[in-house]
Amino acid sequence: MQLLLKGKNFVISDRVRDYVEKKMGKLDRYLPEIDEARIEITQEKTKSAKDRNIVQITLRTNGAILRAEERSEAIYASIDAVVDKIHRQIVRYKGKRIDRWQGHSVNKRPEDEMPLLDQEALAAIAEEQERKIVRVKKFQVVPMTEDEAVEQMELLGHDFFVFYNINLGRLNVLYRRADENYGLLDPELA
Repeated sequence: MQLLLKGKNFVISDRVRDYVEKKMGKLDRYLPEIDEARIEITQEKTKSAKDRNIVQITLRTNGAILRAEERSEAIYASIDAVVDKIHRQIVRYKGKRIDRWQGHSVNKRPEDEMPLLDQEALAAIAEEQERKIVRVKKFQVVPMTEDEAVEQMELLGHDFFVFYNINLGRLNVLYRRADENYGLLDPELA
């Protein structure tokens, strides 16, 4: 696994680097096919001290991307929390892959290629509830500009808003970011 460690407004000391490498080394046991692991440590000036240190991990493996982010007052607490979060994502990802292999006998991999899960990972998969779509909501999309969409989203008090963007001629999703600004999702067919 290639480990890329980057700091924004934060100088990465040898002690922090060693701590991150030790924590990330454990992930290789659960998902050995990790190609690249990017860890970004950011220190922001915020009103709340508990959100000051941000650690984001992005793992690239076999075409899949797993990402987790955590904020806290202490940098080591952020690292611990984000590693725990990415571990849960790995367990979920491996559980879905195993389900797919077991469900399709044509594409089933030989037993020696099946990923090995420890008892902790198997217990986490068993505890995780099956997620399903419980509600489908249909609505009419009114053509509007980005500014009109922001205004409509604020009037509704939502964190996101789906609209037909007149300027681009397709559906977009407007969302509120953690920094209280807005983001726009503009999907394109692959």
